[in-house]
Amino acid sequence: MATGTNAAFRLLDHTDEPAGARVRRVGGLTFWAETLAFHTTAPREFIDVTDRVAGVLRRSQVSQGWVSVFSKHTTAAVVLNENEPLLLQDMGAMLERLSATAGLYQHNDLSRRTGEIAADECANGHAHCQHLLIGGSENIPVGDGRLDLGRWQRIFLLELDRPRDRQLVVQVFGA
Repeated sequence: MATGTNAAFRLLDHTDEPAGARVRRVGGLTFWAETLAFHTTAPREFIDVTDRVAGVLRRSQVSQGWVSVFSKHTTAAVVLNENEPLLLQDMGAMLERLSATAGLYQHNDLSRRTGEIAADECANGHAHCQHLLIGGSENIPVGDGRLDLGRWQRIFLLELDRPRDRQLVVQVFGA
């Protein structure tokens, strides 16, 4: 343990911990985090990530607590809903009606933008506005070592922009 750190906290570096997992155990509580990587293929693509999130929970060995799923992007959201293909189409169509891709967005005028602009920047004001309506994270209770989701609930990464690499941070808190 490094000098000056709180003795109540210890980072676990055991070989039985998955590579990339960030783990702290304090008393009887576990704080476990993993970053999951995805590649999206289309705008308004719903990717069911429930099983991958459940895998993080399983590895954490937490039986009671919470799981937080957070998108590291302003044009990709996290949502809970039913995984029924026609419903997913309806939800994508609703987002397009509320904030159309072809709409006029000040953000899309790159000649007027200030601040850092990525080399691959595209016209994506609609995706930022859609994200504003949805949000970037969800919290799910954990009971008996399982995600305590409703019968039809699934966890989705929702791409709002274009095909790209995405990351979700999954944090598990509990005992």
